[in-house]
Amino acid sequence: MSEEKDKMEKVTELHIEGMTCKSCVKKIQNQMTQEPGILDVQIFLEEKEAKITYSPTETSPPILAEKISDLGYPSKVKLVHPVRGDNCQDAIIDVGGMTCQSCVKSIESKISEINGVLGITVSLEKNQAYVQFNPGKISAMKIAESIDDMGFEASVHSITRDKGLTTRIGVEGMTCQSCVHTIESAMITKPGVREIKVSLNDKEAHVVYDPTLTNPGTLREQIEDMGFEASLAKESSVESEFDRLASRQSSTRSICGEKVCQISVIGMTCHSCVKNIETNISPKTGIKSISVSLEEEMATVTYNPMIIDPNAIAGMIDDMGFEATVKDSDTEPDFVTMVIGVQGMTCHSCVKTIEDHISKNPAVRSIKVSLGDQNASIEYYPNRATPTTLKDAIDDMGFPASLPTDQIDVKVVQPTKNGPTKQKTPHQENVKVDMDKGSVSFRKVGNDVDDDLEKCFLRVTGMTCASCVATIEKNLLKVEGIHSCLVALMAQKAEVKYDPAYLLPSQIATKISNLGFEATVLENEGFGQGVVELLITGMTCSSCVHMIESSILKKPGVLSASVALSTCKGKFTYNPEVTGPRAIIEAIKSLGYEAELYADSDKDAARYDHRDDIKRWRTSFLWSLIFGLPSVAVMMYFMFAKPPADEHSSFTNSSSENVTTTYKPHVSSSDHYQIMVYPGLSLENLIMFILATPVQFIGGRYFYIQAFKAVRHGAANMDVLVVLATTISYVYSCIVVIVAMVMQEKISPVTFFETTPMLMVFISLGRWLEHVAKGKTSEALAKLMSLQASEAVLVEIDKEFNILKEETISTDLVQRGDILKVVPGEKIPVDAKIIEGNSTCDESLITGESMPVSKKPGATVIGGSINQNGMILIEATHVGADTTLSQIVKLVEEAQTSKAPIQQLADKIAGYFVPGVVILSSLTVIAWTIVGYVDVSKVDDDFVDDGIVSKEEVIFQKAFQYAITVLSIACPCALGLATPTAVMVGTGVGASNGILIKGGEPLECSHKLKCIVFDKTGTVTHGVPRVARVAMFVENSVCSFVKLIAIAGTAETSSEHPLASAVVKYAKQTLKTEALGKTQDYQAVPGCGLKCTVSQIDGLLNDIDLEGINNRKNLMGSTRVKTDNVLFDGEEISATIEESSSLGAVASRPYKVLIGNREWMTRNGLIVTDKMDETMTEHEHQGQTAILCAIDDVIVSMLAVADTVKSEAHLAISTLKDMGLQVVLLTGDNQKTARAIAKQIGIQKVFAEVLPSHKVKKIKQLQKQGIKVAMVGDGVNDSPALAQADVGIAIGTGTDVAVEAADVVLIKNDLLDVAAAIQLSKKTVRRIRINFFAASIYNLIGIPIAAGIFVPFGLSLKPWMASAAMAMSSVSVVLSSLLLKTFKKPNKDKMLTQKYYAKFAADQELDNISVHRGVESLPSSREGSKQGSIISRLSGRKKPNMPDHVSLLEMGENSDSDSSEHM
Repeated sequence: MSEEKDKMEKVTELHIEGMTCKSCVKKIQNQMTQEPGILDVQIFLEEKEAKITYSPTETSPPILAEKISDLGYPSKVKLVHPVRGDNCQDAIIDVGGMTCQSCVKSIESKISEINGVLGITVSLEKNQAYVQFNPGKISAMKIAESIDDMGFEASVHSITRDKGLTTRIGVEGMTCQSCVHTIESAMITKPGVREIKVSLNDKEAHVVYDPTLTNPGTLREQIEDMGFEASLAKESSVESEFDRLASRQSSTRSICGEKVCQISVIGMTCHSCVKNIETNISPKTGIKSISVSLEEEMATVTYNPMIIDPNAIAGMIDDMGFEATVKDSDTEPDFVTMVIGVQGMTCHSCVKTIEDHISKNPAVRSIKVSLGDQNASIEYYPNRATPTTLKDAIDDMGFPASLPTDQIDVKVVQPTKNGPTKQKTPHQENVKVDMDKGSVSFRKVGNDVDDDLEKCFLRVTGMTCASCVATIEKNLLKVEGIHSCLVALMAQKAEVKYDPAYLLPSQIATKISNLGFEATVLENEGFGQGVVELLITGMTCSSCVHMIESSILKKPGVLSASVALSTCKGKFTYNPEVTGPRAIIEAIKSLGYEAELYADSDKDAARYDHRDDIKRWRTSFLWSLIFGLPSVAVMMYFMFAKPPADEHSSFTNSSSENVTTTYKPHVSSSDHYQIMVYPGLSLENLIMFILATPVQFIGGRYFYIQAFKAVRHGAANMDVLVVLATTISYVYSCIVVIVAMVMQEKISPVTFFETTPMLMVFISLGRWLEHVAKGKTSEALAKLMSLQASEAVLVEIDKEFNILKEETISTDLVQRGDILKVVPGEKIPVDAKIIEGNSTCDESLITGESMPVSKKPGATVIGGSINQNGMILIEATHVGADTTLSQIVKLVEEAQTSKAPIQQLADKIAGYFVPGVVILSSLTVIAWTIVGYVDVSKVDDDFVDDGIVSKEEVIFQKAFQYAITVLSIACPCALGLATPTAVMVGTGVGASNGILIKGGEPLECSHKLKCIVFDKTGTVTHGVPRVARVAMFVENSVCSFVKLIAIAGTAETSSEHPLASAVVKYAKQTLKTEALGKTQDYQAVPGCGLKCTVSQIDGLLNDIDLEGINNRKNLMGSTRVKTDNVLFDGEEISATIEESSSLGAVASRPYKVLIGNREWMTRNGLIVTDKMDETMTEHEHQGQTAILCAIDDVIVSMLAVADTVKSEAHLAISTLKDMGLQVVLLTGDNQKTARAIAKQIGIQKVFAEVLPSHKVKKIKQLQKQGIKVAMVGDGVNDSPALAQADVGIAIGTGTDVAVEAADVVLIKNDLLDVAAAIQLSKKTVRRIRINFFAASIYNLIGIPIAAGIFVPFGLSLKPWMASAAMAMSSVSVVLSSLLLKTFKKPNKDKMLTQKYYAKFAADQELDNISVHRGVESLPSSREGSKQGSIISRLSGRKKPNMPDHVSLLEMGENSDSDSSEHM
């Protein structure tokens, strides 16, 4: 009995984290030895491992790992094997002749009784038996013979050692323990499954399996077949442990590169063997990758030589039943990096698909795919693959891939001790070659991004001018680890790229704070993650913190949790697809604590409207005014007051008393009236000193602090100039008065005490007005922010949409999928989809659409828009930062952070401006001092040598006056504000009109545009098929227009083809009904058409609004639809009262309907006349699909369906031409279709049959001609071309405003917005230049005047006058930028003039269109366009290889069958 028990013993190896000392080891051992089924426990502290011997009938490795985890030590299963591994083998025996489960049970029960057999599992499907046996007691051959003796045919397939592995499989859909039992009982019977433990709470299954019989993918599929959703964990416990072991061993030894070995594998018979080897060898310790070739009978393995060797790998394969020998090993693989262009990616799912698939290729070392750059950077081994094979591999996945156009010689570069080197090929201007770490990579110049760098955003306050920006950028770039820094003055934001190995964002914020500015880190969360900050009350100690964090982390969708006891705050990161803030708050409340959102609702608004700065400077102004007004009054009084006429005696002094008398000063004192209170001290100077002192040291404290911090870091800004001007004037005045008092002067010297209070008054007034104006510049952004609703009404509904319960919650608590109620007049809380109710919404502030937009169930609504009419129920689709409004705000913010090239020049000037002004001021003092000593009359015409005022006093007084005036008048603020204020107003105005411009560079580049390139499908056309013409072939008495539309629309309702949906949509819109007739006996023949019987349209025809039909029949959305009767030479048809009444009596009868092409009509015995054929051919030549409709065996009509041109397309193109721009059409469609479209919209130059990948080439060709090119597309399949163009314009994006490749995003699908965007850009750039010119002229003229150069002409300034001029200069620049708010988008009605109509008619008559096929200088493609028209794409078939390259829409008789497959 004891011996049999030993046979069943097994050992599992567990990896344990968190052990720190022997006490931890003892704790685990003591606890685990008490668990049932545990026979022995060995804990290894150093290795963080445990070996546990256990009885598999009483417990399992997943349970053991869970028990240790419950003790506070996270544990994972590594490996499972029998105790006596040396005396235990596995055998796979092929068994033939089994017919049912009874045979299976018979073999299992009989063989399990044989001595030495430890276990057996028989698979009826695979006709195999898996046997675990002791080779010392029995052999596999003996077991096979025993099965033979039972009447079955048995033979040994393979013999292996026991290699039990463990995997974790996520299981969704379990509701109770019954589900758990179902999975466990079913899976344990599966071949290769040793043990299984399913956890209902964790929604996971831990499976111990035999890798020779099954694998994790098969196990997942088996669980899914049971009706549950199963997914493999991101990394199995074994893989995680292998990674940990590999990293631990490589970190404790010298770093060694990967090596490659080739192993010959004999015995493989099919691809199942290949997959079996790859699946089971790849997760082994030290194995990086493995690729097995069935044809060559060879396995290529990349491995870590510090962990495993080739012989051991061959042994593993040998143990699986194959003959494996090492052929070639220990080769150090060289690798190179190649960038491959990848088109067709639309989202991050495409990126992940490519990376996952290509990374499995053994020739690929690593791959990084960029959605924005539309390329893949691949590190590969050149001895195993070529760039072409890698390109083809990506091509095979459905993504068009291309190698760099210009071939560059690539050499394998090994790492050098001197570090990375960089080279640039002379013939590849736009490609940078980086040689680093044994790789060569190609990147576009200017887009050299280091993958190791991270980006953070910081809010920076306290900046006043461009000098502040230059100071921050210059000092941050000196910090080790910071690679680039971009500071935006207006947006009060800094964008820093840094190396996280050197410093953290918080340290960067500290660096900025040390410079004298307030800096806080803005959260930069991961892609697709949400963050919520909560205020949590009721916590008493650290155990409360631990309880909350550990409990919340167990909740589905919660990625991280951080709770601070001291501040009672918690920060949680979550997946918004799974959970949301409301669920987290409820979970915390269920633990016994109170939680609520922690948010400063005014924080964002304050940032945009500058309210804090306005309040501070208003207070500063009023404080300065208290002292400034008395200073002005005193100065004016003593300047203009006259002394009493009878007082002319001079000051006398006796020992008994002081007698103060007035003394009429000498002429050189400018008749300045003085009342002396002490020898050398006048009453005026005393009062001014008293008024100036508190302003100098209390009011000017802010300037002193900022100036000190700036100077300490070797920088100079506007504050330095202010401090220098006030300090010099104050100190100079004090010194000359003290000297006069010491020398007992008869008069008091001229001072500049008034400079301090008056300079502070004007500076604070200027800053106050400046921030008020700045608030106005970001008014559009603040207005967008204010659109966000603060509350939402959450409801619970039943299947009939009856409201069962409703609750008002904060908008921040709304989660995806919530049902919300919105009553008339309320704001839509978040982006959502209407599920019940009809209404209209005002979206004017978001899209610029002035008219209310009709909404019905299924329609999307934008958060922030206003519900106008009915009550609606909506289902939230995008919440938080994912809403359209948040994306717009973020995009506009980033635009205002970026800098136009002219702004970079201004910032550069500002960096040298302040030091330059200080130097000029010093030179002014020196120059005037020299001039005074040479000829004092140049300084003061009225100076008299023997006068009361000395020569030195006059010279120094004037020299310092001019020097202080230079410091006071110089204003770098005007230069610094010239560009960002205009950019902010321009982008804000654009956002209000549905035009999102991404920063200053697209703004500045747009005014230089010479060529506009339009994509066709979805840009100048609607991108969906619409009815373009209804041509009748019979009189009204046979079939009326109304009758035709009702019958054709009803017949097409049974088809799901887009062409059919166009007919149905036109019928419902024209008849204004959602319900049509009934269809019976429906039959569709692919390539021909449809046949059916239509009935029950009598009610539809009796209740029609004839006048309404006549108004609607010629419009399909914004498209004109031609309705005519061919019999009467194209006469316009209309619905009449007579035809309606005549229809009523017969409408209830059934109609036999045929809809399809010519062949379909002929096949059904109907004749297509020449007139009908001519009408159809006319539309087919225009790239349209023509279909015939027959009712009761009479062909009554032709319907032309096409991807129609937008109604405003010609007007928009005409407007662009009037602006002097060249307009080009770029399309993948055939030449005839492209010509027809170009003629309709008035474009003379067309490039047709251009593949999507070649659109970029065409843009480059235009750019090589030295012209600036804009590309207009829908952002779907033309992203590479948008990115290549100087200005990429994505149109009609709607709620998807984050088109990465575009520089300008137009929310509305209106081509006139293209012209509006360019006009706005031109106006903004013009305003920037005006501001820049005005600011430059102000300083160029103001400083010389202040320096006294124009004194000979009688023009000079006092310091307080200069300070007033300085303050007004910056205010005037901001006010100038605000004039951009007068911009209005072009009005379509005003543009439709007689002159335009004449031009439109002329364009339709002229045939001067130049059509080019493909892209010049490119070889012609023998395959048809991959893009084509919308109709071509809908047909689902490639164009044939014909010389003429005609599309399906141009193939005459043949095209009809293709285009009518839906019928």
